[in-house]
Amino acid sequence: MLGELVLVRLKGFDKLSSVDEALSIFHCQLKLDRMSSTWIPTIRALGQVVADDIFAGSDLPPFDRSAVDGYALRAHDTFGASQFNPRILKLTRNDKLGENQAREIWTGNPLPEGADAVVMLEHTRLKTSGLEVWVPVTPGRNVSKQGEDVRNGDLAIQSGTRLKPHHMGLLAALGLTRVSVVEKPRIAILSTGNEIVELGHKPGFGQVVGVNRIIISCLCQELGADSVDLGIVKDDSDEIAEKVRGALERTEMLVTTGGTSVGHADVVPATVNKVGAPGVVVHGIAMRPGMPTALAILKGKPVVILPGNPVAAFFGFEVFARPLIHQMLGIRYEPRPTIVVKMTEKAPSALGRRVFLRVRVSQRKGEYFAEPIRIKGAGILSTMTQANGYVIIPEVCEGLEKGESIKAHLFDKVEGEKHV
Repeated sequence: MLGELVLVRLKGFDKLSSVDEALSIFHCQLKLDRMSSTWIPTIRALGQVVADDIFAGSDLPPFDRSAVDGYALRAHDTFGASQFNPRILKLTRNDKLGENQAREIWTGNPLPEGADAVVMLEHTRLKTSGLEVWVPVTPGRNVSKQGEDVRNGDLAIQSGTRLKPHHMGLLAALGLTRVSVVEKPRIAILSTGNEIVELGHKPGFGQVVGVNRIIISCLCQELGADSVDLGIVKDDSDEIAEKVRGALERTEMLVTTGGTSVGHADVVPATVNKVGAPGVVVHGIAMRPGMPTALAILKGKPVVILPGNPVAAFFGFEVFARPLIHQMLGIRYEPRPTIVVKMTEKAPSALGRRVFLRVRVSQRKGEYFAEPIRIKGAGILSTMTQANGYVIIPEVCEGLEKGESIKAHLFDKVEGEKHV
């Protein structure tokens, strides 16, 4: 249905591809392989992506062990016990328990031979006559059985998993000092524009500090990729072409910002087409913000050409570059956290374009609400700092009604209720 939409002509674009059409065209012509793997010390693997399935080489825990502080014993010796009719057991230090015997044990200690349960410390009392047990326990009570966590030969961590602190703990428990991970893709980032100056330089009249490289670099690092800063170049085709060729030699993907509008400022797509084939495969996408985004392929590598406005660059990266980095890392796509929200206000839209509406999500009385950020413009960075997520208004929708439920994509924490 979306392919049949009559997409509006804006700012000189003869036709705008829908987001889904652009993704389809791009990925059909782009054949990306996962990055190579490398072995690194486990202690440096946090945040890295596992390259191969990891199987347990031993049981975890490696023996039956106590899950609490208390006394190891034989469960049937406690049957019928109560606070008014305690069972009296004899304490021992032996490694093997006999009938009506108990041994002091701490959390994580292996059970002595003959024991099949542990009674918690607070359910007992030491007397001169022995150990009073006030509650009955069943076999296996308060015991972590050998292999109940992971059994020898089990799949412990699947390939494509991004290692979190709990994965790190499991690797350590399995005694793995090294792990095979996917190498980080290198993403080249280039800003273009006569009006852009470096951070630390005072901009003159009509100039702005270049923030896009910082934003894109941070987004790459969040995803587990290394960013390669190519700096700023003027709107000069020869200079841009030199940077593009250099990026293709030493990185896996190039992201540019600026110089992608139609007309005299259309310098980057035109230059990319001169560098090689197939060049630009999509230019002009029915999305807001981010309409001037272009997608290209050079030497089998993706080139994502983003607008110069920071918010448009963010969403162009979100839609087109983020999935590519996931693909290069060999991970299942990691979407941003989502929750269902109710709109606090009406949010109009335009048929034929996918709108990424910045919203402020908050929680009140157990429900989540999304307030649209009303400041317009793809160059207004405060629309992102005021927002903590966005909602997507589909191409076939003229807008969202007040009270309408929709999925919100979060990039920051949700506000709770404020108590005065």
